[in-house]
Amino acid sequence: MSRVGKKPVPVPQGVTASVDGQTVKMKGSKGELSFVVPEEVSVAMEDGAVAVQPRETTKVARSKWGLSRAMIANIATGVSKGFERKLEINGVGYRAAVQGKTLKLALGYSHDVDFAIPADINIVTPKPTEIVISGIDKQRVGQVAAVIRGYRGPEPYKGKGVKYADETIFRKEGKKK
Repeated sequence: MSRVGKKPVPVPQGVTASVDGQTVKMKGSKGELSFVVPEEVSVAMEDGAVAVQPRETTKVARSKWGLSRAMIANIATGVSKGFERKLEINGVGYRAAVQGKTLKLALGYSHDVDFAIPADINIVTPKPTEIVISGIDKQRVGQVAAVIRGYRGPEPYKGKGVKYADETIFRKEGKKK
């Protein structure tokens, strides 16, 4: 039994949800998202909540049961509150700035790294060493954050590079005389 899948997903206030076959659509103040539930799982609206049940007792069906419930919960949160990821930049001369639809990153290379901001993602830089990525789709926000972090990940000796705000970098000691 899936502990996650057993609980129905409550529809937040101000969000309209509809189930059409295997498609769950939600519309809220932030936007509209939909998710196509796998065939191994059945989905239905019950008492203002979206309930998910497996059609069979196979391992694949049980694993997709919990996944489907989590994805539906994420779209419910996304259209009502949205998601955000914070990145920090450490290093002398390392900085970020938003210019129009482009994020310009100075990361110690001989050139600036230009990242084209996707249409469904919002990026702001409150400080030159801080990047805040927000949007309604949790997967897209996390993917954009991972791509930006990938341009210059944090290194273990001085901690220079781009890291998540809640990430701790394991520091190494370095050479001894």
